[in-house]
Formats: sequence, structure tokens, C-alpha cells
Amino acid sequence: MKYRVGRVEQEIQREVNDILLKRVRDPRVNEITITGVDVTGDLQQATIYFSVLSETASDAQKAQAGLDKAKGLIRRELGQRLSIYKTPELIFKQDQSIRYGERIDELIKKLHEKEQ
Repeated sequence: MKYRVGRVEQEIQREVNDILLKRVRDPRVNEITITGVDVTGDLQQATIYFSVLSETASDAQKAQAGLDKAKGLIRRELGQRLSIYKTPELIFKQDQSIRYGERIDELIKKLHEKEQ
């Protein structure tokens, strides 16, 4: 069963990226990348993680609002594209791991500067 969940997660990630590119016209979601998907074991709920190219918090909030507004369209499109019995409920969350990684890179760089 775990194998199937993994396949569904990959499929959802690929399809949502495609839907955002081709179907969603909202300018707030233009610079969004889907970075990961977590689906519950019963396939009832999918948490979709996204990152925004912009650094500002207001852009991230606008992207979140745009995704929340487009959620119905995205879920409907997913339902047509995926061959599963019930399309999962979608939850969009900003992926913090990229920002966390950038912070670590910054700290390492500062350490190297102090050593010299």
C-alpha cells in the first residue's frame, strides 16, 4: 500500500505543476513550484508543498491566497487526470525547507569568513 501512496504523490505533484502552468490564470501563482506532496494512507487528503521564487512574505501570502482560490479548479482537474476512486482533499502549505537550507548556507559562509 505504501508503494501506491508514493506513486499517487508523484502523480499529484506532476499534475498540479502542469495544471498551475496551463490552466490557472491567476497571476499570484505564476512563480510557484510544487516541491512535494504528502498523501494520507487512505488517499483522502493531500498536503501539497510549494515554494515561491520571491523572498518577500507578502508574495508568499499572495501565492497562498491564489492557491486557496484555485483549489476547486485544481482538484477538479486532478479528478479528471488521476485514475483513483476519490480525489483527495487538497491542502496547500509553503515549503520552509528551502528557506531553512539557505539560512544554513549563510551561516556556513559566515563561519568561513571568520576563519580567514
